[in-house]
Amino acid sequence: EDRMDQLEAQIRGPEDSPYEAGVFKLLLDIPNRYPFEPPKVKFITPIYHPNIDNGGRICLDTLKMPPKGSWSPSINISTVLTTVRLLMANPNPKDGLMADITQQYTNDRQTFDITAKQWTAKYACRDKPTATVKMDAQEGKKDNNLSRTEPGTRVDVENHDTRNLTVDDESKAIAKQSKPCSPASENMTILSKKRSRLKFNKTAETVTSSTKKTKT
Repeated sequence: EDRMDQLEAQIRGPEDSPYEAGVFKLLLDIPNRYPFEPPKVKFITPIYHPNIDNGGRICLDTLKMPPKGSWSPSINISTVLTTVRLLMANPNPKDGLMADITQQYTNDRQTFDITAKQWTAKYACRDKPTATVKMDAQEGKKDNNLSRTEPGTRVDVENHDTRNLTVDDESKAIAKQSKPCSPASENMTILSKKRSRLKFNKTAETVTSSTKKTKT
């Protein structure tokens, strides 16, 4: 059976959105063919969102292979999390995964915002940070080998305002300490659920997998 690296990540709710007071945990399964295949990403933390179902599955073109999706080998894990966070800030009702929530978002935005805030307060404000591994992405020094980190290690990445965020912005991120559920500027966190063989590529600033197929 093909082995898959598994990572946990946390995303701070985007500013000026119903999710801004919370920290949302996600699970990423990295296939052996990554980056030629997209990771499988789902929310562990319940979230009230038109494009995310009750099982945490995300309807997002970036996470699908062409021609149905827009996945590309040049997309790295940081960009995946950035794109998911952008979706949190800007739901896509034209490609809704939850019909009732999509209808409410379109026709009764006030009620949607209230309900989404209630879910955020109930489910997304529990986790506390552990240790932090810093990386200077601004200078292109993404040389941290996640295979050397212990379970529970986290890499905190700061991004700019989500409303104006572009893919290029993620390359300017600088690691900082994370304090979930309290005002701070840290927006994304990568947690190593178990010893991962993912490596940051210094030059291309992408994440590549050195995982080989193993038998279980």
